[in-house]
This record gives sequence, C-alpha cells and structure tokens, in this order.
Amino acid sequence: MSDLIIKSDGIKTERFYLPPFELKRGDIVVIFLYNGSHVFDIEMYLKNIFNGSIRHESVIINQELTFVEYIRESAFRRIFYPITVREYLKKNANLENFYAKKIYETDWIDQKTKINNLPGNPRKQLSLYSTLSKTNNIMFDLIGQDPSGAKETYEVIKEEISKGGSAIFFDNFQDMKNDCSKYIEIELFK
Repeated sequence: MSDLIIKSDGIKTERFYLPPFELKRGDIVVIFLYNGSHVFDIEMYLKNIFNGSIRHESVIINQELTFVEYIRESAFRRIFYPITVREYLKKNANLENFYAKKIYETDWIDQKTKINNLPGNPRKQLSLYSTLSKTNNIMFDLIGQDPSGAKETYEVIKEEISKGGSAIFFDNFQDMKNDCSKYIEIELFK
C-alpha cells in the first residue's frame, strides 16, 4: 500500500486558490483558511473533494478521508426525543474499537447523557472518537472548542497520526503553524 494518501496539483475556484500539496501516511496537513464568513463554504467544498464526493481533475485520492462531522439534531428531536451518547455511538461508531468508549472517561458523561447537554469540547470529542473508531485518515476543524479542548483534540489526533494515520486540519487561526507536517495557506480572491 502506498504512503501517498492525496496528491493535489492545486485547486482554483472563483473564490480561492489552494496551492499544491501531498498528504502522506503520518502527515498532518494544516490548510489555513483565514477567518471570516467564507470559512464554512470553502471548508465544506474541500471536504467534499477529499472525501471523494466531488471529483476534481487536479486531485488524486488514493484513500478517501473522513470528516469529523458536527453533531446536529433537529429541533423536534432535541425537544421531544433527544439523542443520547449511547444512541449516537451506536449509529456512528465502531463499537468494537476502544475509541467508542473513550468519551466515558469524562466523569459526568454516561450512555444516557443527552447530546444537547454536551458543551463544545465533549461534543467535538464525541464526534472525533466515533470517527477515529472507524478510521485514522481524517479531516477536522476545531470550531466550537475552547483553547484547552482544541489542544486536547489536536494531541489525540497527533497520537493517532503517529500510528500511521493522516489528517487534514482546516484552520482559521495560525496556532498550529509550527506543529504540523505541512502548512498551506489558501489565497482568497476578492
């Protein structure tokens, strides 16, 4: 199996340009998106390219990446039948993997904890752990986390990458500029 996960010769749209890069096994590539209203749309577009949903002529994907999704539930569900941690994991995680149980290391979280009671850090960690229970080739951001939660999440990901995984981190701050394999800034067009 090749160590090359993704090879991009650059992605250019009317809104931005992402320079060429390669993602190899053991790499964390930080894609700096700057900060602003454009971040979500650009991140979702790139996510869809790197997970194989959208084909792009300048990108070769040898292995699709999985995005650490945002946990959402409808207003009806949240009010009348809230999703529990157990239910979320049953639907979104490989229950045989140790990551499926890792969220319970937080003292106050159990199987009956309602998702809508989880603040930003444990909510993101739940999504991260469920994703890592299935793959160690991921895409992620740190939206919704405070600095200590973001640091903890990044450390978990670095540990997993050191075991042969790979990651693309969509960043809108420059905190991890010197703590990654490759750092790439998009060029925004006005």
